[in-house]
Amino acid sequence: MRLVHVVTLVSDDGAFGGPTSVAVAQLQECAARGHDVTLVSLWRGGKRAAPRIGGVRFVSRPARSLVRSRGLLGLMHPLLLRDLWRAMGGADTVHVHAGRDLVSLAALTVARLRRADFVAQTHGMVEPRTGTVARLFDRLYVPLLRRARCCLVLTDHERRSLAAVLGPDGPPLLSLPNGLRTSGDEALTRPRDDHEVIFLARLHPRKRPEAFVEMAALVHKEIPEARFTLYGADEGSLPTVNRLVAERGLTDVVTYGGALDHPSALEAYRRAAVYVLPSVREPFPMTVLEALAEGTPVVCTDSSGISDELERREAALVTDGSPESLADAVAALLVDEDLRRRLAEAGRRAIDEVFSIRAVVDRLEGVYGDREPRRG
Repeated sequence: MRLVHVVTLVSDDGAFGGPTSVAVAQLQECAARGHDVTLVSLWRGGKRAAPRIGGVRFVSRPARSLVRSRGLLGLMHPLLLRDLWRAMGGADTVHVHAGRDLVSLAALTVARLRRADFVAQTHGMVEPRTGTVARLFDRLYVPLLRRARCCLVLTDHERRSLAAVLGPDGPPLLSLPNGLRTSGDEALTRPRDDHEVIFLARLHPRKRPEAFVEMAALVHKEIPEARFTLYGADEGSLPTVNRLVAERGLTDVVTYGGALDHPSALEAYRRAAVYVLPSVREPFPMTVLEALAEGTPVVCTDSSGISDELERREAALVTDGSPESLADAVAALLVDEDLRRRLAEAGRRAIDEVFSIRAVVDRLEGVYGDREPRRG
């Protein structure tokens, strides 16, 4: 099959997070199975975009902020419309990783004009909104999204939210988990820094990097040799993080390592003894799965779409998200090598059995091959 995926942004700092990781992982697996695959996206980075990402053809334009007050949602490049038109010509299926943003709107518009067969995957980014800007945007956006053959959803919460946006005339909503490849078995035995604890996500209020700093202060009292690093693009929380680090006297203990590209992020997981994600209301935290795939023990909160599964499998230490509970979990892992090993092994099994990209693309190929007529 000739497959074209569209995602809003690929960048060397991983700013768009999960949707980009998901799109690349799906396409790499599809390419490995012999499909002709193309990813179309905006690009932001210190160098010119490469023409390929692994085995995936990459068509891109430099990201420009056309609506400056909307952050990533206002990024676009006029020539991306031409790229989308050309890429979708002759595609068997177009797969739009759709949020409420200009790139998604452009992709849905071109797919409709091209009369392309397309599916949408919203990654929890399309929820009911009542603001004036959202309502105006949705007058154009929602009718286009309704033309998808189906929409792929992660969780029951996303299903309910998307159904509320699309209404009774919306397309079928099909469940599809995210998926990853695990590294080789050496991930479980390679040397790690036994005292390195990392946060790797956007520095955004929902990710709660401040809770990571508060946790670090508590753990440092018990385990003075522990060290803590935050990685990720700043989206408003870095000043608060810096203030807390100074106030708690942690300038030699907690550092900010900046944003990382994807290969560097994987290396950060591989070095760390523990990965901590204190975020709340996460439908499907891809960084947690990436850490598990690299054999890194994970501490997370019970406020995500995968926490119940991970807790049932004893594949992560799931907390209530308070700095105290996070600190208890991290301290337990730092002093107990056997616990870290058991958690890492269970995490890898969870990836292989539930969250593997092989299982996801098996299902995705079935979706692509199902050519039932779209509604309307």
